[in-house]
Amino acid sequence: MRRVLSVICAATALAGPVWAQPTDGSAADGESVHTFDMTIDPAAILETERLGPRSFSPYANRSFPTRPLWGDQHVHTGWSFDAGFVNSLSPEDALRLGRGEQVDSNFGVPVQLARPLDWMAMTDHSDLLGTTPALRDGNPLVMGDPRAKAWSAAMNSGIEEATTAAFEAIQAQSDGDLPEALQSDALFEASWKDYTTIIERFNEPGRFTALIGYEWTPNPGPGNNLHRNVIYRGGKDEADRIQPFTTFDSVDPEDLWSWMEGYEEETGGKLLAIPHNGNLSNGLMFAFETFSGEPLTRAYAERRQRWEPLYEVTQIKGDGEAHPTLSPEDEFADYETWDKGNLTLTPKEPGMIEFEYAREAFKNGLLLEDRLGANPFKFGLAGGTDTHTALTAIEEDNFFGKHSGVEPSPQRWEHLTLAFGGREILGWEMAASGWTAVWATENTREAIWDAMKRRETYASTGPRISVRFFGGWSFTEKDGHAREPGWIGYDKGVPMGGDLEPRPEDADAPTFLVAALKDPIWGNIDRIQIVKGWLDADGETHEKVHDVVWSGDRAPGPDGKLPAVGNTVDVANASWTNSIGAAELISVWRDPDFDPALSAFYYARVIQIPTPRWTAYEALRFDLDLPGEIPMVTQERAYTSPIWYTPEG
Repeated sequence: MRRVLSVICAATALAGPVWAQPTDGSAADGESVHTFDMTIDPAAILETERLGPRSFSPYANRSFPTRPLWGDQHVHTGWSFDAGFVNSLSPEDALRLGRGEQVDSNFGVPVQLARPLDWMAMTDHSDLLGTTPALRDGNPLVMGDPRAKAWSAAMNSGIEEATTAAFEAIQAQSDGDLPEALQSDALFEASWKDYTTIIERFNEPGRFTALIGYEWTPNPGPGNNLHRNVIYRGGKDEADRIQPFTTFDSVDPEDLWSWMEGYEEETGGKLLAIPHNGNLSNGLMFAFETFSGEPLTRAYAERRQRWEPLYEVTQIKGDGEAHPTLSPEDEFADYETWDKGNLTLTPKEPGMIEFEYAREAFKNGLLLEDRLGANPFKFGLAGGTDTHTALTAIEEDNFFGKHSGVEPSPQRWEHLTLAFGGREILGWEMAASGWTAVWATENTREAIWDAMKRRETYASTGPRISVRFFGGWSFTEKDGHAREPGWIGYDKGVPMGGDLEPRPEDADAPTFLVAALKDPIWGNIDRIQIVKGWLDADGETHEKVHDVVWSGDRAPGPDGKLPAVGNTVDVANASWTNSIGAAELISVWRDPDFDPALSAFYYARVIQIPTPRWTAYEALRFDLDLPGEIPMVTQERAYTSPIWYTPEG
């Protein structure tokens, strides 16, 4: 577009390239006529060396994700068989809470999140889905059986009666002695269609995304947790065409993958699975054998990587990033650790823990890739609550617990969360965790699912810390001072969940751009670390945790360790001050020990300053004097998906 501004000036002529003398002799005596040519040529502007292909506005034409979208990919309601005898809340209640509304808990307590979530995946158990609401409502499909009728009456009589019925029913399920009426195809099909109808109604692209899903829940052993959340990319019309996979079909993960493959072939849809709680698998989650006891193969590794791009690394039943016995040099490895046994608290035997934690799986994945030619444990990281209350409320000051028996009360700290054979996990051991952040291009099912598939995600134990993590070969110290980490990161490298590009001839080591911005209503940031794992030439795995950037004027000591950030927590009043730590941290880190012949992975861990744990809020609100063994302070954190390096050839 060309605009010409004609200006008649007095006697003095103004010089410059945009001014021109008239040629038509129209000037009056004593005057000069000049034209001011203001040329705006968008194509020319975009081609300037400074902007390259960008708009003058740094916020226009961005094809990459611009903010993390927060959600919970692991939510159970009263539609799950192990929850619904006491929990009467529905998927509708869960979704209302997630999108920011106030709901009432199972015991009439008003609940609301500090801020709405951007998305939520409903994942009630596929086994016996919808059976409990059918029992509670007296559905004719189940009331013909005497035991089912008795359980229905108990569920509508009171908490004690409902709890007793729950134990009876869950034991019957474990023994394979459930009433046939509860396992009817007609009930299952009707329940699934009702379930997807509710989820579809709450899906509002651009505002709040409701993802269809379910949890497949095998417990071989018994009690060895091999659970997976199955997440759909599409909607109800597609999901209703094939009923979900259950453990009545199989308890072998490879059979789940086969079902997923068949679903995609028949419907044209897309699925992914997210395993969780390897810490309760007693060595099976990341084993070097298949479920049937066969050695792993390349085909197995490729299938697992395809169908399971993410792993839920943190939730109420413990944190699964690292274990102190596996990472003794890591002072932050012992975080909300559940390692007493599996789901039936069958004690762990020596060697089991190695195959239960994400960091060790990343290391073993490099080893298996060297042996097999493919990495079965090349997954990104996610968080989830695994709530069975329908309430995804895991903020430390707003924690409603794992199941309805441990919702807020003066006694819940000592309630049995798990108890078998004289072994127990008490209420205070629950972790108020966690959520998933996805770097999606828009708030839609498709964009969120695609971000999960490409592993551009990270897990948080609760705070909504914004984290960027990029790997490449040319990040510079100057990039660590930039205010556009997204532009620079995608221009010069790959984001979390990706693979480093082949090493340029002039590059001696990979560089990483990492940035974190605090949750605006929670604690400051202590430090950002990069965890590196690698496989040496002798086939041994190693790890090292690097403090990359930190708050304050601290310096590493002679042992290389960074001093603690401090602690401002007032436990008695469940409060803290943000007088320590930083609101944001950003830096570029170059691997000082890089060997181009060795495969490696890198992920960022962001550590928050100490803040009150949910138990401190509990003690304050109920005026409790809790035993000294109960932790009252926590240092929450976020874990990014890794970036992998593979030697050429």
